[in-house]
Amino acid sequence: MARLNWGMVGGGKGSQIGPAHRLGTAVDGKYSFVAGALDVNADAGRAFAQELGVAPDRAYGDWREMLEGERNRSDRCDLVTVATPNATHFEITKAFLEAGFHVLCEKPMTMTVEEGEEIVKIAAKTGQLCGVNYGYSGYSLVRHMRAMVARGDLGDIRVVVAEFAHGHHANAADMDNPRVRWRYDPAQAGVSAQFADCGIHALHMASFVTGQEVTALTSDFAATVPGRVLEDDAMVSFRMDGGAVGRLWTSSIAVGRMHGLTLQVFGSKGGLRWAQEQPNQLIWTPVSGRNQIIERGEAGLSPEADRASRVTMGHAEGMPLAFANIYSDLAEVIQARKEGRAPDPAADLYPKAVDGLRSMAAVHAAVASAKADGAWTDARPPMLR
Repeated sequence: MARLNWGMVGGGKGSQIGPAHRLGTAVDGKYSFVAGALDVNADAGRAFAQELGVAPDRAYGDWREMLEGERNRSDRCDLVTVATPNATHFEITKAFLEAGFHVLCEKPMTMTVEEGEEIVKIAAKTGQLCGVNYGYSGYSLVRHMRAMVARGDLGDIRVVVAEFAHGHHANAADMDNPRVRWRYDPAQAGVSAQFADCGIHALHMASFVTGQEVTALTSDFAATVPGRVLEDDAMVSFRMDGGAVGRLWTSSIAVGRMHGLTLQVFGSKGGLRWAQEQPNQLIWTPVSGRNQIIERGEAGLSPEADRASRVTMGHAEGMPLAFANIYSDLAEVIQARKEGRAPDPAADLYPKAVDGLRSMAAVHAAVASAKADGAWTDARPPMLR
């Protein structure tokens, strides 16, 4: 398969997320990194893009320059990744979609529900792919969990318990650290901090694995470090359209937790437990049975898990490989369109604009619920009610 042309907005030198995206596109040899506007400092962005091998005439100073430079090229980008600060996602994603580019946007896709609905409508109108980087859904055993639920191994899904709790913002002395401070500033982060940053990953995973969408929720937010306006700890209970109930805890002040993304799914026939820090093992317990460890890469797993497994059993699987699975999904769909064929159905697992919309609706519902002392609140975006 010919390589697809890939470009990136944001993700410059020192970025936390940029390297994971670049590694993810490089794993399978399906993309060539041909264009970038990587930094808010134009000269720094141009220089870093060229360090990474981008030609000087495609190392851009900002996203608008990149859009104009790529728009009319015969070899223009097939896919553009948006990995800029949250408040800029909507404007950049909208502009590239309207110009006919496929887009993968970092989460949160937008800052408001209205913006999210607009992106969904634009993607539908233009026919362009718009993915949202809920990258943890790319893990092999997360996809196997989804397959087990879908084929009925767990029976009726009763309860989902999701966590994303770390302790990296627990030190009050970091209040003036710019890498921490912006996350709790409404002007830069929006209406929510920890839930919008990490909680929506756990919420998306709950829906991704169960195949059910969140309809209503109740939440309790707390800003535990003096001086913070937005929450650094949140507890959310939710109900799903297939009858499951959910419990979600997310925190940035859980000292001793390094990453803390875990998912447990309990059904009438058994339960599953997976933790991102031990991604090679999935704990499966049938009703009245013993705990069983499912190893990534072992024989007899689902096609979805096999397609997403990259290294031999016993070797560590990491986040860039999960990102690589998202990029592989997108490459398959884009290439299939170019060739006029139907894509591999398993490639349709990449998170889409509607997932980003649902997440933003859940964020605003959780904020409203917390302000209303935990009142149950409709979590669905208006266009999907």
